[in-house]
Amino acid sequence: MAVGFAVTGPEAGGEVAERRYGGRVTTFVALSCVTAAMGGAIFGYDIQTAGGVSSMDAFLGDFFPDVYRRMKGAAAGAVSNYCKFDSQLLTLFTSSLYIAGLLTAVLLASWVTARHGRRPSMVLGGAGYLAGAAVSGGAVNVFMAILGRALLGVGLGFANQAVPLYLSEMAPARYRGMFSNGFQFSLCLGALLATVVNYGAEKITAGWGWRLSLGLAGVPAVLLTVGAIFLPETPNSLVQQGRDRGEVRALLRRIRGTDAAVDQELDDIVAAANAVAQGEKNGLRLILTNRRYRPQLAMAS
Repeated sequence: MAVGFAVTGPEAGGEVAERRYGGRVTTFVALSCVTAAMGGAIFGYDIQTAGGVSSMDAFLGDFFPDVYRRMKGAAAGAVSNYCKFDSQLLTLFTSSLYIAGLLTAVLLASWVTARHGRRPSMVLGGAGYLAGAAVSGGAVNVFMAILGRALLGVGLGFANQAVPLYLSEMAPARYRGMFSNGFQFSLCLGALLATVVNYGAEKITAGWGWRLSLGLAGVPAVLLTVGAIFLPETPNSLVQQGRDRGEVRALLRRIRGTDAAVDQELDDIVAAANAVAQGEKNGLRLILTNRRYRPQLAMAS
């Protein structure tokens, strides 16, 4: 099966030139991308489970008794939910994941992903998720619960940095959008699963249902971590790391499931890596000042 790839070059005045690459969607690529997409499932699970857990009576009674008393007080119906849940500590519990995720992605994960590859970032992301799930599920005080959320955020920063990139680089060019959307699809599935788990966990009368909700984040984290250990690195990453061209070519043939020449795709990967390396120091300034990238900047913002 021939797949296409569009390249826009400034030297061509912005014109789009079509590339025809040989290859197909192999079982190897599909399994690799399914494993990597677990990062999206954990992300969806994390962002959805916090709302359910933070409204469970047992959880609030253990860690946020003031909020619990406002919920159950005689005058509770006279105030809004905002007033009932108005607690800086509870807000910190919820937002610690996003703060840790942002700092990790900006300060550390981007560097690891670019210098050492996508696989190490996914392994670190899975390990961070596992640690966060263990600490959150076994929390005995509010600070331990917040620490668990922060560790989940560290995993989130690494996984969100590496997984979408891994999916797009492993997929054949013609199906790149489909495979990349697998991250968003798995995110939605993770959110759906969290809703179902929270619904059942809240009905556990023994009061440990919130531990189940938080701890189950470790299940997809195990799949991501173990799977990433055995996944290959992407050809793009190997080129960025300066690996031997013959090694990259052999991997590309294996990924594409063809013995035919893959030199055209490899040449484009090398050219893209060189372009990134040349503009690496001025990348942010280029995005902010070049009118060509303003639509993408506006959409991302």
